[in-house]
Amino acid sequence: MKTLDAFTVKGKVVLLRLDINVPMQQGVITDTTRLERSMPTVRELSQKGAVVVILSHLGRPGGKVDAALSLAPIAAALQPLLAPINLRFVAATRGDAVRSAVAAAKPGDVLLLENIRFEMGEEKNDAALVQELAGIADIYINDAFSAAHRAHASTAGLAGALPSGAGRLMQAELEALAAALTTPARPVAAIVGGSKVSTKIDLLHNLTGKVNLLAIGGGMANTFLYAMGHEVGASLCEKDAKATVMAILKQADSLGCKILLPTDAVVAPRFAADAPASVVPVTAVPDGQMILDIGAATLSAWTAAFASCRTIVWNGPVGAFEMKPFAAGSMGIARYLSAATQRGVKTIAGGGDTVAALVAADALDSLTYVSTAGGAFLEWMEGKDLPGVTALQRAA
Repeated sequence: MKTLDAFTVKGKVVLLRLDINVPMQQGVITDTTRLERSMPTVRELSQKGAVVVILSHLGRPGGKVDAALSLAPIAAALQPLLAPINLRFVAATRGDAVRSAVAAAKPGDVLLLENIRFEMGEEKNDAALVQELAGIADIYINDAFSAAHRAHASTAGLAGALPSGAGRLMQAELEALAAALTTPARPVAAIVGGSKVSTKIDLLHNLTGKVNLLAIGGGMANTFLYAMGHEVGASLCEKDAKATVMAILKQADSLGCKILLPTDAVVAPRFAADAPASVVPVTAVPDGQMILDIGAATLSAWTAAFASCRTIVWNGPVGAFEMKPFAAGSMGIARYLSAATQRGVKTIAGGGDTVAALVAADALDSLTYVSTAGGAFLEWMEGKDLPGVTALQRAA
C-alpha cells in the first residue's frame, strides 16, 4: 500500500482517520498512549503544508449524538501534544459547518471533527456519507490500525473515494506484524494467554502453522491440562472443549509446532489479593483451589526454550497479574522479553491486557514493538483480512 512518502500534500486537504478512542472516567482521559502515538503523522502532514482534517470516534453512540461521547475533551488534550501547531475542534461531522471550517483553514492547520460515529452511516459504510466526506478533501490517510478490523465509512469506504495511503502508525503496525508472523526471523515463539480457548480458537489454529514454539498460559492452559487428563480443581476451565483442544494439539504436531504448557502453578482457594497462595505441580492441583498464575519452574522452562528464538510474539497475560500474588508469571515474561530485545531478538506484543501487564512491569518501551490495537491486533494474528488494510491495498 502507499504511505505518506507517496504524496505531495502541500496545499492539499488531507482527511486523516485516527483512532483516539481513549479510556475516560468522568470526562477525564486516563491513558493518552493512543493520542501520543497518533501525533507523528499529524505533525508531519501539518509541517508539510497540508490542511489536516481528523476523523475519529469515541465509544459506541450508535449513530446518535451523545454529549458524553463528544470529542471536545480529546481536542483539549491534543492541543498541548501538538503545540505549537494550532488545532481547532469543529462540533460537526458534515455539512456547512465542516465545509466552512475547511475553507477557512490555512496550510498547516489541524481540524478535529466531532465523533464520526454520531453519523448513522458511519458503521454502515454508507456511500452518501463517504462521498460527502470525500468532497471536502484531496487525499485520505488511514492511521487507525486499531480500527482497521471495521468496514466503516471512515476506515474503509474513503479509501475507494480518494487517493489513499497509510499513516506512520499504520505503517509501523503492519511492518511490526509482518516481522512477527509473515516474514519473521526464525525460530519464532508465541506466548498466548487469556481466559478461554473458545475466544482464541482461530488464533491458536493460525499460530500452529506460523510459529515453532507456542506457549499457552492463563485460563486457556487450564482447559488444555484438563483435556489431557489433569484435574484443575476449581480453576476456570472449559470442560466441554476437549475436542477443540485435541484438534489444536494434533494440528500443532503435524505442523512441527511444539506446544508448551505450565508444569507448575500458583494456586489459591479464592480469587482475591489476600488469598493464601501456594505453588503446586499441575498434576497435583488440590480440590477447591484455583490456578491463577504459572509457577517459577514453568517460567524457567519456557524462557530456556525461547533461548534460541529470534522472534517472540506475546498476546495475553499468563495469570491474574492485577493481583500481586499472581503477577510473577506475567511480570517475568515482560522482563524476559525486555532483556531478549536488548540481545537483538524481535519482540512484538499486543492486546489491552498485555499492554497493561507491560506497563505494570515498566517494560512498555523495552520491546521491539507494542501494539495498542485490541481487536485488530487479534484478528490479524488470527490470519483474518482487516477491511481497513485491504481497502488501502486495493487503492494502491
